[in-house]
Amino acid sequence: MVISAFKGKTLFLDSAPLIYFIDGVSSFQPLLSELFTQNDLGYFSFITSTITLLEVQVLPLRSGREDIATNYRRLLTESTNIEIIDLTKDIATTAARLRAKYSLKTPDSIQIATAIEYNADFFLTNDFRLKNIEDINTLTLQDLQ
Repeated sequence: MVISAFKGKTLFLDSAPLIYFIDGVSSFQPLLSELFTQNDLGYFSFITSTITLLEVQVLPLRSGREDIATNYRRLLTESTNIEIIDLTKDIATTAARLRAKYSLKTPDSIQIATAIEYNADFFLTNDFRLKNIEDINTLTLQDLQ
């Protein structure tokens, strides 16, 4: 799949692709740079949940790297084409159904439920275990290479 398939679409941004992008150490960096550039240009939009905001800050804060945690917060909260979605009752209900159906961990079920409830066209992750979710079109970074 190529990035051109995302024109005008909404992608749910899971935690791993964001971490790879900010850390800049992954073999996916060229792809992620292009994705974030196209997002900045309004080619497509990202949505994510407050779970992502939580998850991406844990390791930097644990390591005493407030600067990196701040970079994550700024990227997620100040970017024009990234919307952070708060947990709602509808998301919680959908997450419970997903958790029951697929035996997901609670954070994963909330992430996917958020994508579903906000009509994301794709769920972008790097967690291969989530590829079996039939309720949304899940893409890993490898799918985009």
